[in-house]
Amino acid sequence: MSGLALPTAARTTGDIMIEAADVSKTFGSLRALDSVSVSARRGTVLALLGHNGAGKTTLVNVLTAALPPTSGRAAVAGFDVVREPREVRKRVGLTGQFASVDPQLTGRENLVLLARLLGADPRSARARADELLELFGLQKFAARRPGTYSGGLRRRLDLAASLVGHPNVIFLDEPTTGLDPSSRLNLWEIVEGLVAEGTTVLLTTQYLDEADRLADSITVLSAGAVIASGTSDELKATVGRRTVTVTPDAAADPAVACDAVRRAGLEPVMDHENGTIVIVIEASKDVAVVIRALDQVGIEAAELSFGEPTLDDVYLTLANQAPRPS
Repeated sequence: MSGLALPTAARTTGDIMIEAADVSKTFGSLRALDSVSVSARRGTVLALLGHNGAGKTTLVNVLTAALPPTSGRAAVAGFDVVREPREVRKRVGLTGQFASVDPQLTGRENLVLLARLLGADPRSARARADELLELFGLQKFAARRPGTYSGGLRRRLDLAASLVGHPNVIFLDEPTTGLDPSSRLNLWEIVEGLVAEGTTVLLTTQYLDEADRLADSITVLSAGAVIASGTSDELKATVGRRTVTVTPDAAADPAVACDAVRRAGLEPVMDHENGTIVIVIEASKDVAVVIRALDQVGIEAAELSFGEPTLDDVYLTLANQAPRPS
């Protein structure tokens, strides 16, 4: 082959790029995955959340054809991971929790080597390496060995390496573990750019803010089973409720304010330490109910804030409900 191949065509039904249907995986008596079903469309991010041992990495290994499922079916880019593992591997890139590049080679040499292994001639391999070095802001570090890189730079090089072959789907297995906030933000922006260009991403993470920012859909795993799935907003709606926090005017009697809100049909809770009243509401229209109730007793709010449930609330609630691995 004289040049590096362009993105390998996917063979999909519709826009589904990742699909697992009732996938189970056992290791002896250990059931690592229990009838797991997930899917992701082209140009979207599917996030897998779960504690250590929940089954996230095992599912990634199944979907990248590194590990056969015990039962169930999985396909990536339209190719079955059991019957067509070579076709799957041609279309995926994988960045794990730890650096996967050769520490004895420079950043550029790592990328050139990977391109050559994928069939590129020397000139095309160098061109692809330079393209990725520019994309990831690594030009200044291209002649250095990865051992001299910071954690953030190594992660960028890892991700660049996973893109050498123009994959349709990228698997990011806890890619920002151990990174400082600036490096994490930089990696997020790179991922968002790839997705905007049509790349599909499966992301495993324990960082709730990461999933909240990047994911189009989220699946929560516990003890190898799916315990919840949906968009971030859908998951928040199932276990979290909105709140209104009112700080009454200094001259107002908080007890009178609480009584007024209670008579309006809501349930206020007085936070004596902060001098605020917290009211759980079901819909945003209830904010107006709170304001009218206070107005009727002549109390003005010095401050009023509206709070949405967070993905942390969702995860903590689900984690407390779900069984832990034995």
